[in-house]
Amino acid sequence: MGAGAWIAQHWLELFQPVNSVGLLFTAYTIHKDAKVRQVSNHLAIVHEHREIWNKAHEHPELFRILQHDVDLDQQPISNEERIFVRDLVLHLDSVYRAMKAGMTVNLEGAQNDIKAFFSKPITKSVWAQLKPFQDTSFVRFVDAQSWGPAES
Repeated sequence: MGAGAWIAQHWLELFQPVNSVGLLFTAYTIHKDAKVRQVSNHLAIVHEHREIWNKAHEHPELFRILQHDVDLDQQPISNEERIFVRDLVLHLDSVYRAMKAGMTVNLEGAQNDIKAFFSKPITKSVWAQLKPFQDTSFVRFVDAQSWGPAES
């Protein structure tokens, strides 16, 4: 049997190791690309978070949403505060969806941040108004994070 005939008969055996290396390299590349996307998505989340909070820096009266001692009967929620909280809830919904899809890095401390945020009278009130219009799994997520005493 000549070399050509042997190659024709055993060509698959010759290329299997190369194919296995190619598969491993492809799997490694896909894994690295996923990590890069997670970090990129995290940076986008941080950017959006800053953009929203920049509104509060431009309009310091919005920081009232972070106060615990707000009397909503004496000083009702303003339209600007309602919109600001709504924007933060929409942002959190986007973050929640990205986390659920594995498209962002783990956000350690997010539970404490959510708990502290939703423990305030203004955010609690606006959340109660927004809940009926939110996805059920997102509502469960927020409510699960929000129970118990908040630290802030």
